[in-house]
Amino acid sequence: MKPTSPKKVRDLVDGVLLLDKPVGFSSNDALIKAKRILNAKKAGHTGTLDPFATGLLPLCFGEATKFSQDLLEADKTYETTVHLGVTTDTGDTEGAVIDTRPVAVTLEQIEAVLAQFRGPIAQVPPMHSALKRDGKPLYEYARAGITLEREARNVVIHELKLVSYEAPFLKLVVTCSKGTYIRVLGQDIGEALGTGAHLQALRRTQVGALTTAGMLTLETLAEHAAPLSLLAPVDALLSSFPAVQLTAELARRFLNGQRLALGKEQIALPAEQGRVRVYLDAKLLGTAQLGEYQILAPERLIAFTQ
Repeated sequence: MKPTSPKKVRDLVDGVLLLDKPVGFSSNDALIKAKRILNAKKAGHTGTLDPFATGLLPLCFGEATKFSQDLLEADKTYETTVHLGVTTDTGDTEGAVIDTRPVAVTLEQIEAVLAQFRGPIAQVPPMHSALKRDGKPLYEYARAGITLEREARNVVIHELKLVSYEAPFLKLVVTCSKGTYIRVLGQDIGEALGTGAHLQALRRTQVGALTTAGMLTLETLAEHAAPLSLLAPVDALLSSFPAVQLTAELARRFLNGQRLALGKEQIALPAEQGRVRVYLDAKLLGTAQLGEYQILAPERLIAFTQ
């Protein structure tokens, strides 16, 4: 009987990697590659990017995974090139061409159409998506030639800016709410212009407060002598929340899950109620809700190994 090789021991790695996802990788492919390079035990990504898309994909390791939900809920910004006149079955370059039309539109027509898509809009999710129906992703039905009815979803386009137009290519910057499909937006813009369209390129440049500053490629990570040093700290995910500093005794109680009445404590507190990040000196303890009467309620806590 052939002996089995011992299972590789993964390291406890905590931190955030701002990955510049390459073309051709799914978000999960990129995560697995980075996890292998760092030999990390626990990791997750913060919102899917299509394989043909590039750009900012924050990857969370260890304790950072506790706070990744905030990025799933966050607004996102994209740069995209819309190819007018050619429609594909996937809405991007990976699909088969299903329609071609002449392109003869003016800048005035483009601006008028873009105005229709700013603010709250309804989108029908594409068949080529990871949304599930009866436990199976929609793209599996699409690959089998099956089209299902999908309910429209309400999303918000906060910004839709025309960067340039050189027929048939329309370059846009889009800032949108969670759940927005830029492929669908591009297709819908094309239909409103009477030309049809698909996305020629898509690059994500911002997720919540995180931007392309400090973004790294998988190649840079793999070639670095100390790749762990390239990770941002866990609280990089929480920079938009005000900070609260606790004393050692209050920190002990906080990490035990106790609600803290801070009204009579000599603690500097933000003026507004809501979510805060909590520290003992420079050490992140977790997040909490600061409520009425200056009550601090623990939310997600960091697990310390020592």
